[in-house]
Amino acid sequence: MGDGYLLEVRGIVKKFPGVVANDHVSFGVYPGEIHALLGENGAGKSTLMKILYGLYRPDAGSIVYKGKEISIPSPQEAIRLGIGMIHQHFMLVESFTVLENIVLGMPPLTKGFLNRQMLAQQVHEKFRDYLKGINLGAEVESLSVGTRQKVEILKALYRGAELLIMDEPTSVLTPQETEDLFVMLRELKKQGCTIIFISHKLDEVLRISDRITVLRDGRVVGTVNRHEVTAEDLSRMMVGRDVSLWLQKRPCRLGKVCLRLRDVSLLDTKGKALLDRVYLELREGEILGVAGVDGNGQTELAEVIAGIRPVTRGSIELLGREVSGLSTRQRLEMGLSYVPADRQHQGLVMEFTVAENFVLETYYSPPFTRRWSLQWREIFEFARRLVREYDVRTPGPQTRVKHISGGNQQKIVMGRELSRSPRVMVVAQPTWGLDVGAREYIHRRLLDQRDRGVAILLISTDLEEVRSLSDRLVVIYEGRIMGEVDPGTTKVETIGMLMAGVKQEAS
Repeated sequence: MGDGYLLEVRGIVKKFPGVVANDHVSFGVYPGEIHALLGENGAGKSTLMKILYGLYRPDAGSIVYKGKEISIPSPQEAIRLGIGMIHQHFMLVESFTVLENIVLGMPPLTKGFLNRQMLAQQVHEKFRDYLKGINLGAEVESLSVGTRQKVEILKALYRGAELLIMDEPTSVLTPQETEDLFVMLRELKKQGCTIIFISHKLDEVLRISDRITVLRDGRVVGTVNRHEVTAEDLSRMMVGRDVSLWLQKRPCRLGKVCLRLRDVSLLDTKGKALLDRVYLELREGEILGVAGVDGNGQTELAEVIAGIRPVTRGSIELLGREVSGLSTRQRLEMGLSYVPADRQHQGLVMEFTVAENFVLETYYSPPFTRRWSLQWREIFEFARRLVREYDVRTPGPQTRVKHISGGNQQKIVMGRELSRSPRVMVVAQPTWGLDVGAREYIHRRLLDQRDRGVAILLISTDLEEVRSLSDRLVVIYEGRIMGEVDPGTTKVETIGMLMAGVKQEAS
């Protein structure tokens, strides 16, 4: 590698039991650039970033920072060196104010006590351009998600970060908040800040980055200049083959109503509304998308339909039958299929094998069970077929699911659910963590199910995914359905306003 890098990793190797997460990874980041890191889930991106932030120690290789080989044994050392990390899930104290979170853990300006006024003045002077619309005295829990992310960035900068590592920073943002973030990142770049931007969204990477490094199976495929590649080029690097990034779908052929929610509400133990008077109708042969920023009732909506949570009020009809009092198994046996967003806690049993997870919902039925005895030959043959069909990368059907990557875990869940020939599907975050090739495959399978007359409720925080797949689109905010739009003709800005709870802007 040439000279002039702010950060250079040389031959980094990191192994876990049965897995080589980083296989002699080498690349460099120039000072003052936005350097994107692309790769499927399990490609080694997060492992590499955790090494740079002191959360993991490499098994081999070296890190050169500002021309010197360094060791980063802890996040504290990373911060001391000027390396900050903005996690996908924010590390803020919600009951503290913005000011308190920014200065948390730093020495007070006045010996012996915290001089809030002096600290506020210092923070305001240091970050004047970034604090517009932000009250330093406001509690973090009262802030929007986009503002909380800005507080995380300012917190890292206050500690002297010159290199920012951002892990999927747009995954929890509305389109408008994403634009605001990009404005901030470009301004930080102008001021000399260096940024490593981890994302699976090719369009965002092409908009915000200067150079892009692609990882596949723990190895660096290559580093390219943004202006010299297209989304198709990047997807080919990520997957190793040509991938169609544009969905072509037939007009939907609507059938009868298969799922109907009437006045469905769900309260938590403190009486707070997690779902607020939800009305929905889903018909045969259509994909109804549910868009929204993560944490606005999507999980609860899927769980009340699947029978995991009992509704507080209202009714749920599945295939013409009231099912509010039925168990999850009874609903599945009626023809419902459920792909949960949280695959590791709800979709899989991590200690079970690949084969066992493929038959979690059908193990008690023939041909997998005869005379109360599991038929392992049939189970393993079934698992091998689904492994091939869904390209699950695993040593074999007897491998424990906890030992394979998140993307391959998701393929197991999808394969299991589609193999049951469902009539109604509730699908939450179906392609989270999958590479573009696997996303293409899953999208095509969902469209194939829709063309066969299956009714699909698609819940995703990936706005492009729900817009491209859905025939109709509703937006959820704080447990309420804000409105229904045409995904093909409605502007992204209009959908973004609905996602932020601004109903009157929809037209």
